[in-house]
Amino acid sequence: MANAETTDSLFQQAVSAIDTGNVSALQHLLDHYPLLVRDRLSNPGTWLRDKIGKALDGFFHEPYLLWFVAEDPVRNDPMPAGIVESTRMIIGAAQRENIPTLPEQLNYTLLLVGWSWIARKAGVQLALMDVLIDAGASPNGIPNNALVNKNIAAAKHAIRRGATLTLAAALCLGYHQDIPGLLATATAEQKEFSLILAALNGQEEALRTLIEEGVDLDARSPDLYPHSTALHQAVYSGSLQAVKVLVEAGADISAVDTAFNGTPLGWALYGNHPSIAAYLREKGARG
Repeated sequence: MANAETTDSLFQQAVSAIDTGNVSALQHLLDHYPLLVRDRLSNPGTWLRDKIGKALDGFFHEPYLLWFVAEDPVRNDPMPAGIVESTRMIIGAAQRENIPTLPEQLNYTLLLVGWSWIARKAGVQLALMDVLIDAGASPNGIPNNALVNKNIAAAKHAIRRGATLTLAAALCLGYHQDIPGLLATATAEQKEFSLILAALNGQEEALRTLIEEGVDLDARSPDLYPHSTALHQAVYSGSLQAVKVLVEAGADISAVDTAFNGTPLGWALYGNHPSIAAYLREKGARG
């Protein structure tokens, strides 16, 4: 087994090949060093930590090489050339080596790709999703996660590729024929999550549907930005109409988030949404 210094050096070379679109260099490394598709980068050097910082202590902790194709966290903007081919190469190397963690790697990489606004902007998000799903990644859960970053096409594509349709996704994507059935079986927690996701996406029609269902407007979903209310997230979305729907239905305009100690008006001022700030002031908000 290679030591941490050797692993870090090989990962640095492989990631550099990915980031520069040097597919021949990447293929050479994969052919000669199976650890690149087997091992996790448990002790990354400054070459990576200086670029993505805290992500290495959070959602990008001890990454596999495959994770790097997603550009989430962002190292490069625009997306590197040849990223789809690089992804196929890494998967192919893992398959040849019969790596037992490959399903785990595929699933988490698909999640990262679903989140990635860089992949969306580069026009390769759906192609990357197809490569990963064709190799065995499960699309379940991807629609909700893609919508957290407003990756609408990715959410719809995951559903086309077999992802289970959730209430939150149906509401945000306007799948009206499916909403009544999903509402009929939804738990309170699923409705609360849907409320936050709809607010985050500025979906006033979805918010109205949930309001008619009697959802708690000030509930904080434990599964999505639990520090804030739907009104905070509607402000963040920049949608004045979504804000109005919530306020006029009785959402608490004085609610304080637990991460930044900010009210919805404070969020509007910080996010430079003057029309939303003016509306909230008209309704008596302070902050």
